[in-house]
Amino acid sequence: MEAGTTWPAVRPEVVAEVVGGLSARLQKRLDGAAAKLAARPVERSGDDWRVAVDEEAELVLHAPGGVVVDQAGVRCGCLLAPACVHRAAAVTVCRLAEDEQEPVPPADATAAAPPADAGGEQPPAAAPGPEAPLTPAESAAVRHLYRAAAAVLAAGVGGAGAVVQAELLRAGHRARLAGLHRPSAAAVAVVTRVRAARSGEPDHRLADLVAAVRELLELTTAMVNGHGGTADLRGTARQTYAEAGGLRLYGLFSEPVLTATHAGVLTWAVDATGRLSTVAEVMPHADATAAAPQAVGAGGRAVRLGDALLSHREFSRAGLVVQGATRSAGGRLGAGASVKAVRAAGAAWTAEPAAGLWAEPAAAQVERALSAATSPYEGRPAGSDLLFLDVTLLGAAPHGAAGPARLLADCDGLVVALRAAHDHPGLAFRGNLALLATAPGLRLRVIGRLERAARPELRLLAVAPAPDGPGQAGPHDQAGVPSLALPADRAGRVNLGLERLQTADLSLPERLAGPFPQPHPEPLPGPVPERLHDPVGPVEQAGPDVSVRAPDAPDAPDVPVHLLTRRVEQAVTGGRPALALGTGKAGTLDADGARLRAAGLATGAALLGGLRAAAGDQPRDVFGRVVADDHEAFTTAWLAAACYSEELASALCAGGWARQEEEVAPVL
Repeated sequence: MEAGTTWPAVRPEVVAEVVGGLSARLQKRLDGAAAKLAARPVERSGDDWRVAVDEEAELVLHAPGGVVVDQAGVRCGCLLAPACVHRAAAVTVCRLAEDEQEPVPPADATAAAPPADAGGEQPPAAAPGPEAPLTPAESAAVRHLYRAAAAVLAAGVGGAGAVVQAELLRAGHRARLAGLHRPSAAAVAVVTRVRAARSGEPDHRLADLVAAVRELLELTTAMVNGHGGTADLRGTARQTYAEAGGLRLYGLFSEPVLTATHAGVLTWAVDATGRLSTVAEVMPHADATAAAPQAVGAGGRAVRLGDALLSHREFSRAGLVVQGATRSAGGRLGAGASVKAVRAAGAAWTAEPAAGLWAEPAAAQVERALSAATSPYEGRPAGSDLLFLDVTLLGAAPHGAAGPARLLADCDGLVVALRAAHDHPGLAFRGNLALLATAPGLRLRVIGRLERAARPELRLLAVAPAPDGPGQAGPHDQAGVPSLALPADRAGRVNLGLERLQTADLSLPERLAGPFPQPHPEPLPGPVPERLHDPVGPVEQAGPDVSVRAPDAPDAPDVPVHLLTRRVEQAVTGGRPALALGTGKAGTLDADGARLRAAGLATGAALLGGLRAAAGDQPRDVFGRVVADDHEAFTTAWLAAACYSEELASALCAGGWARQEEEVAPVL
């Protein structure tokens, strides 16, 4: 018997069923009971997890494979079982199990029907085509899901307890049985992020929660309004793989994958036509402390593709010849029994077909990434959010007045802030960026993921020496520019999340050797974004070819989009009462609307006013007490403000990357 283990996962429909079986009196006690149960020790014996409820009763969770698949797997020894609060508290504490995306063989024209729930409800015998209009059953399921999502939004994180979450999971399960798989998955994502926010998990990000709520409401609103006849809105039950024939793949890089429930590695490759593909090795983890070591260790595991005998790290620098390949719409390669693969030579980033990825202008790459972000994740082309850039490092500089230092780089005259792709201390990202910050003037060819911000930001994933810079090994050039001198087994590239750079990998001029220099108090010439400072003194020390903005060039526009965004986020965290109670605080919302109008954002000001009015416009009875309503007006106003903020942020990000031509001047 193992003591001190974590709780198993549970299917979302099981949570809905167990919580729904409680009486109204016990539902009021559920959140408190869940908090007490979460503090009790858990013991595991095989597929059973045991928790002592009190001195006489014991709670047993039967979870084959670590997942509770039906409500019969939750057993309690108290007198009130099975209608006791202990069973409901247990499924509330357990994390939600993720749907396994099994590949569909290309020749299989029939899709497996989703399973029936424990209550005996069966899915429809014949599902409509993906482009068919919504059936009455589907329409009812979508409206149920919309009302449940609106209730979560109106309650906010603080008010969305176990009962509200269970109702959303029930609606999501109903949508899945109706064949609406994308809305169902969006509902589970919202509940997962609400739980993370309520429990204060370290990987919780408010922006992710807002995005999840917005996506769910966008989907349900589009379907309610009659736009549900497209396959994109319906989604698919399983990931479909199509025949790709013979492929010649060249490895690009590998990145660690780290989530609250899974960890592993994802390796990217490019074929002869320039299309990107991925091979993953991701497995569930039972303990968050072991997630990062599991992700790093997965880089040394063999690539599961045919009979290829190479690890993910090796594949990121080598190649594969694949016969009978299958590939999903998102670029994931299938590993079926008919797939054959043998190891082959790789290609440098400066040679075709990899070099073609860097030929596209930076602004066009950003437009492509922002456009792909509006598509369903499963249908996005592989690598649509990646940027391939040639940069020259400028060094580290503080972010804002007293913020942490960040690494700056010059990309064709545009100052780009380079950030770690993941902040987990168990990964190598942060240490590698700190070492690169000691080498201003270093020319690099980089791969990163776009960070949407008003000023250019990039989350670095992999680096290599730039083609026009000094060689991979040997002394620096006559101009005193540092170089990247990597060992031969690195093949001229570094996977920043899996491999750690050493000081010996950097060939530095004498003026840069030694301890990491402190930021210089003098700012760079011109209004550099966020008042970023040069760490080594005058900007000329970064190299003779470095360009920055001209002193008289206009800075990035100061658009107060945060005035609307923070109200959108406030509604998600505090719910409808947070905005309704704040309407009379010294005209704060009125002042925000005036600032938006002054900045030329009249639409944003109108949406903010509409959100405030909808939050406070609640029906009351004859005694002045608030009467529960469907929150439809408030939800509509919030969704309009959230979508406007999203589009405005994307436009500002695209504009920040497109200003490089008119706002730069060389520093000689």
